[in-house]
Amino acid sequence: MKRVSTGIDDLNAKLGGGYPMGKAILVTGTAGSGKTIFGLHLLQRSCMDGMKCMMVATEETPEDILLQADMLGLDLGGYYNSGQLTIERVLESRSKIAEQAAKLGFTQDGLGIDLILLADLVPDCTDIVVIDDVGVFTLSMTVQDFRDQFDALNYTLNRKGCTTIFVMDESAYDMTNRIADYSVYGSVRLLVKENPYTEKIERYISIPKMRSTKLSLELSLFDITSDGIKLRKPGSKTE
Repeated sequence: MKRVSTGIDDLNAKLGGGYPMGKAILVTGTAGSGKTIFGLHLLQRSCMDGMKCMMVATEETPEDILLQADMLGLDLGGYYNSGQLTIERVLESRSKIAEQAAKLGFTQDGLGIDLILLADLVPDCTDIVVIDDVGVFTLSMTVQDFRDQFDALNYTLNRKGCTTIFVMDESAYDMTNRIADYSVYGSVRLLVKENPYTEKIERYISIPKMRSTKLSLELSLFDITSDGIKLRKPGSKTE
């Protein structure tokens, strides 16, 4: 299977070269666990490799996203200015989505119907898509509605040939009974918890699912540095 670099060398090694190309990966975690940053790494590396990339942002502005990337040493500004990277802010695309919903005969209610229509914002020529955060769409949905719409969105992006990262906050993930795991090709969980030996709060990455990939189920420590995500070597000390 072809792979797409995650933009994080040690994570590539854990995944046999990177994320499976053309497949969907779910990244979940609590606030501050680094979910968005994993998506930024993928975008930066994919742009460097000449791919057409898109980020669908549900809350942050393009300016905030580019600033955050720059602070982590992930220069996305040039790719954004050239058009190789597109950042689509969903809340600024309401008119487009409302028009598509009307064509399909849906009545809009909050953000409930938008999830299934996000694929319409993604051009067919797009290689990489990061959607951050799909959790906001669950607030006005039943669990079954979320499952149906998430499945449809995932299927459509897969048909377009996109390698997709779905970012989802932990509370929405739990509220929907973690059913998003069943639709995606792989899942990455980010944890923030106290190390019982050092009594320090630390970040961990777990990869419970990645099809076509030999996995270790052990947790790996990582840090968010001025150069982005860095996985710690086993036995390394906290800086």
